[in-house]
Amino acid sequence: MPVIAFQGALGSYSHEACVNARPGFDPLPCDTFEEVIDAVHGGGADLAMLPIENSTYGRVADIHRLLPESGLHIIDEFFVRVRICLMALPGTRLEDINRVRAHLVLLPQARRFLKEHGIRAESAADSAGAAADLARSGDNSYAVLASELAAQTHGLEVIARDIEDHGHNTTRFLVMSPKVELARRSGNMMTTFVFQVRNIPAALYKAMGGFATNGVNMTKLESYMVDGSFTATQFYADIEGHPEDPHVGRALEELEYFTSSLTVLGTYPADPRRHE
Repeated sequence: MPVIAFQGALGSYSHEACVNARPGFDPLPCDTFEEVIDAVHGGGADLAMLPIENSTYGRVADIHRLLPESGLHIIDEFFVRVRICLMALPGTRLEDINRVRAHLVLLPQARRFLKEHGIRAESAADSAGAAADLARSGDNSYAVLASELAAQTHGLEVIARDIEDHGHNTTRFLVMSPKVELARRSGNMMTTFVFQVRNIPAALYKAMGGFATNGVNMTKLESYMVDGSFTATQFYADIEGHPEDPHVGRALEELEYFTSSLTVLGTYPADPRRHE
């Protein structure tokens, strides 16, 4: 069975992304993003699943730096709606619970539910890991906030589902491979690349002009420092289309004229939920 590596514990939202995006793959949990990438290069995994951004909290820390250095190529994107479940040991009632544990990012997303039921929140390093700890503890005085997959994985009982305050919170994941798949064409395509502009006046403005004049929709443009320098800036961009599309090819050609480096990280089908 092929293997897909992800960062986090079994039952995490990254694990959920693996199960849904690549159901025929065996998920491999890793402690860090670097270990995920190393697993692919070392032959322990065929693909990597990496979160890149969240609709509520923005981009995932360090991921933009890791992508260009990874030596991997984006072959798919996959969106996961963050649905929060309250889970506890089997037989536990809601009124028995006086505290919950979850990752610090997840707790504020269920603030309304926790306040309504007088439940105290405690932060944990990892929500799925907290579910595993609860399963081992035998303590029915507290519960965990995590995905339904975490409850299934660790033998916990879901007491309440979809308790997040807002129903739009979504994480975007990238499926990455050591092999380039530029030849694949399927419906709406996306292209992701990173670049650095040349040290000339209005270089970024001029570089972006080619996308406007050629009618290419840029859905994301972010900047970040390179090697801790305040003067060296790298840009990450997502555009709609394939490099072999004439208008996209012209835009990238114009961009290359104004850049000191340009690296295409991948061309891949757009997730259908992108435009929902």
